[in-house]
Amino acid sequence: MASGSEYFNRCGPKYLSNIDWNNAHHRRSVSASLVEGVYMLEEDRQARRGGSQCVAPPWWEFFSFKVVNALVDDNDKSIFGAIFEYKPSAYSYHRSMDRSPRYVIAFRGTLIKLESFARDLKLDIDIIRNGLHHTGRFRTAIKAVLDLVSVVGSSKVWLTGHSLGAAMAMLAGKNMAKRGNFLEAFLFNPPYVSPPIERIKIKKVRHGLRFAGTLMALHLHLLQHRKKVEDIGAGGLARLTSQHSLGNMAMSAVGIKGIDTSEPLHLLPSTNLTVNLYPCQDMIFAC
Repeated sequence: MASGSEYFNRCGPKYLSNIDWNNAHHRRSVSASLVEGVYMLEEDRQARRGGSQCVAPPWWEFFSFKVVNALVDDNDKSIFGAIFEYKPSAYSYHRSMDRSPRYVIAFRGTLIKLESFARDLKLDIDIIRNGLHHTGRFRTAIKAVLDLVSVVGSSKVWLTGHSLGAAMAMLAGKNMAKRGNFLEAFLFNPPYVSPPIERIKIKKVRHGLRFAGTLMALHLHLLQHRKKVEDIGAGGLARLTSQHSLGNMAMSAVGIKGIDTSEPLHLLPSTNLTVNLYPCQDMIFAC
């Protein structure tokens, strides 16, 4: 396998040698790179790579971050997240750094690797059942967020994640918002199981959606178009979708027990949405 630097040089946003933290695209790209770093941390662990053989470090070191803590799943001992601290050099200060995070907590998604896939898949099913908040992995995640915010405050802590990791970040962010702590969050392709409203959208969007937002990102783009949807006679379906996930409705309909009826994961208080109109090879290219 290519070295960490070679892999980052080939796939990473190396053009961001001078980050403008006021630029939403720069913030999004850095967040995506940190998530990729978490994926690589777990791949390094499973491949038993250490020292100079590791491919993960360039994904955060290039942006002057360091890992202060890896988040480990108690069930399979896989690394599913990491806390990154921003440590720029003294001479690199510029005005946009007032928008920079002090810490970023990043979560990876499902990894199709032998030592982690079974656990990740079970958590994917927990999302459909609206039960992610009952899992040990989420308890580890929310404890890390709570502990960090209690020490440094919420204004300089970001959350980010991809796929399953986006669901983890979304749920953690919603929990913190209910406590009065509003964290900036960048969510990439968060899982969303609902009736197929996209088939009646006014504008067609091609596959390959990638999402990023402030506080949370996902379902509100449907709510923003609710009036248009109602105008074409589908208002009832739009309202239904805003309240329930397809997983909850389907499993409840066939009598499967144990479905959590708490607030659906995909309901969000505030969001900015970024949509890629063309398919992307992976999250990094999408961002």
